Amino acid sequence: MKSFLRILYLEDEPLDVELVKSALDQEGIACKIFGVETSDAFIEAIDGGGFDMIFADYSLPGFDGLSALAISKERCPGIPFIFISGTMGEELAIETLKTGATDYVLKNRISRLIPSVRRALIEAKERSDRREAVKQLERSHNQLRNLAAHLQSAREEERTWIAREIHDELGQTLTALKIDLSLMDKQVAANQGIETLAELIKADLKLVNETIKTVKRLCTELRPSVLDHLGLGAAIEWQAQEFQKRSGIECKVNLVPNDITVDGKHAIALFRIFQESLSNVLRHAQATKVTVTLSDRGGVIMLEIADNGVGITEEHMSKANSFGLLGMRERVKICNGELRISGTQNAGTRITVIIPKDREKRSREQLD
Repeated sequence: MKSFLRILYLEDEPLDVELVKSALDQEGIACKIFGVETSDAFIEAIDGGGFDMIFADYSLPGFDGLSALAISKERCPGIPFIFISGTMGEELAIETLKTGATDYVLKNRISRLIPSVRRALIEAKERSDRREAVKQLERSHNQLRNLAAHLQSAREEERTWIAREIHDELGQTLTALKIDLSLMDKQVAANQGIETLAELIKADLKLVNETIKTVKRLCTELRPSVLDHLGLGAAIEWQAQEFQKRSGIECKVNLVPNDITVDGKHAIALFRIFQESLSNVLRHAQATKVTVTLSDRGGVIMLEIADNGVGITEEHMSKANSFGLLGMRERVKICNGELRISGTQNAGTRITVIIPKDREKRSREQLD
């Protein structure tokens, strides 16, 4: 951070430059003033950049302040521009303000320069903050639009997957059961092949058992029942075991305390964030171990997921199409929580989710 102002001063009297520098120094405004006298020198200095403010005399030989103001507005519109002149009348001063100057100060009243500079700096910072806020808002809107499109696509893919699973597994099994039942019906009606009924029934029972397993698997993948019946801690332990079996990556879970309880809205958010984190580990981390800690810190629930992989980079975290991370952030925002993501090269990634407990629920429990 700079400890002084860089000021470009268009002035053909070096003594006036020194007087202005002295006035600023006496008021504790540390600055470096770069004096120029010609249009070429002024343009070259502006194109070089790095200035926080521009001062200019109104009238110079072969060049004038209004021309300098026009150049400044075109090439560096955000920099405050203050006229310092001894020949400027009131009407002309007002005209310069209308043209875009920040302020004007007469040389015989140089003390007015100090509040003018301070006000100009405050206004410049406010403008800069507003521009940055607008940029952040635009980025946020773009991210949300991209996320909405991604979620719609993901929803259609999920529906396609569910339809395929039902058609391929449940549909075929039910068709086989229908054929067997039709055959048994004919045999019973004709009083023929009764001795084969036992074998058909045994085969059909096996098909029914497989169908039940398929239905349970589909339901579990859509929403694990352990989350509703046994709570978030048990659901995370179950998901960690499933992840370890599928990926071969060691996944250790710590619950503090062991019987930690989380309300339903926060539990599903934390569980989905955990699932997305494991997916990212599998796709990107090149890790061999994941450590998960779910803890009750009194006023908040904290979920920490750390791996020993390559480490997430700032570039990856800021990508507009990092929909997994964006979805995690949105889930945390809905819960009025905080998401922290950090990565160290070749030392892994750490994701920390902090969610405040449900105040209304706590109030009800206290009243009970």
